[in-house]
Order: sequence, then structure tokens, then C-alpha cells
Amino acid sequence: MTARCGFAAIVGAPNAGKSTLLNRLTGAKLSIVSPKAQTTRMRVLGILMRGESQVLLVDTPGIFRPRRRLDRAMVAAAWTGATDADLVLLLVDAKTGLTEQVREIAARLAERGGVLWLVLNKVDLVAPPALLPLTAELGRLAQFAETFMVSAATGDGLDRLADRLGQAMPEGPHLYPDDELTDLPDRLLAAELVREQIFLQTHEEVPYGTTVETETWQERKDGSVRVEATIYVARPGHKAILIGERGARIREIGARARAELSRLLERPVHLFLNVKERAGWDEEAARLRALGLEDPS
Repeated sequence: MTARCGFAAIVGAPNAGKSTLLNRLTGAKLSIVSPKAQTTRMRVLGILMRGESQVLLVDTPGIFRPRRRLDRAMVAAAWTGATDADLVLLLVDAKTGLTEQVREIAARLAERGGVLWLVLNKVDLVAPPALLPLTAELGRLAQFAETFMVSAATGDGLDRLADRLGQAMPEGPHLYPDDELTDLPDRLLAAELVREQIFLQTHEEVPYGTTVETETWQERKDGSVRVEATIYVARPGHKAILIGERGARIREIGARARAELSRLLERPVHLFLNVKERAGWDEEAARLRALGLEDPS
């Protein structure tokens, strides 16, 4: 069989299920997932092996109208991922349907040209008769070479999607070792897993006002790793919420993130968290670089 390798970008509105789809297709927890929109902040690469094909799946931040410097960097990362890919998957939440946001994204993708596939997600939550009109409406906005009906949460329809992705990749040598799952550095992975727990364990505006940076990563002789990470918060009240009464909340965030990181790295992890107030961090170029984002200004 001929070796194939290429990039497939997953693009869509916030909360369409892009990170869940990436994790399902690769079989690993590479991109953080939460019920809240705009969880993903940077481009995450997941590596899917399908026969002799290496599919490099790019999970991009949800595309929305940016307000802050951080928002602009996230949206820029999403469009860069789409531009650089061999094909683009427009992921649409079938339950939410054709929102104005989805219309804008589809129209812009149509303008840029290239190979475009439509993936309707969460079809298990929608009556089948409603899917065809939605597909037809989207088809009037952009020309889709293929259409897939899937549920990233249950896995329905993903085998066919994975097979077609493998077949669609251009011929060429693999760019990564076949047993690798992502190009995400371990330091960034650790920070993202801490941030995921902040999303899962706190509510309202707290997760959006925080960022996490891995300060030190020390390999130990016994095979374990010692990780120190700092959580930056925009407001004093957020710091108190994250620490919790007598440090209970921050201990729970650390314990769950440590367990997830240990499972992914397949070795013991000693994780230490620190919380610092830093107003305006989401406008700082240095903080954006630490997130793996380019400064859009």
C-alpha cells in the first residue's frame, strides 16, 4: 500500500464538539473538553493512523467575534489552521442548527476555496427528518465534497469518517512516528489539563479569566516527573474561588489534573500549583506566546 500523509483541520463555531471529535478519532485525550464554549485556545494536532495513511488532525479554537487580544489570537489560530490544511472539516452542531455564526464561517470557507467536507455532529440528539433540510441549507452556502452524520460523543459514524480521511490524504511519507499521538509539548499538555479542571470545577466567568503556564518540568531519577504550574487570574475574587476554603478547591483541581496527566504520560507525576493575580494577562503578548498563540496585533 502507498503511504499517505496530510492535514485535516476541524473548524466550527464554539461548542460544536471539535475537541471531542479529535479525541475520539485519535483515541486519546489530546484536547480539553468542557460543556462551556471557547474551551480550546490554541491549535492542537492529533495524529490518526488509518492503514498506511497518517492523518494530521488540527483541532482549532471555535470561531467567534473577538473582543480581547486573546480572542483575536484564538480566531487567527483557527483560520491559520484552515488555510494550511489539505482539507477542512466544517463541524456543525446539528442540534443548534444553522446559526448566524455558522453561516459566516461557511461563507468564509467557501471564499477561501480548497477541499471542504461537512460534518454534522450530535445527530443522535436530532430527529432524522430534520437533518436533510439542514444539510441542504448548508450546501447553498458552500460546496462540500462530502457530508458525514456523526456523534462524536457516542462514536457513531466515525469509522466511515476516519476511513475517508485516510483515503483522501495525499501520497507522501509520514511526518511523525506512527506511535505518536500529538505534537503538543508535555509542558503545554500539563497546563491544558489543569485548565480543563478549572473549567469543570468552577463556574460562570472564572475559567475565562484564567490561564495556566508550566513553570518547571523536572525529570526525576525514579522515572517520575515534578511539574510546577502557575494559574494566572484576572481578578482578586477569582483567586479566592480557585483556592477555595482552606485550599480545598485548588487541591482537587491539582489531584484530578495530576491523575489525568499520569495516565497520558504513563508514569507518576508530582504536580504543584500556584495561583497569582495578574490583571490584563489576556492582553499580554508573552502570555499569548505561552499558550502557543501568535500575537495578532
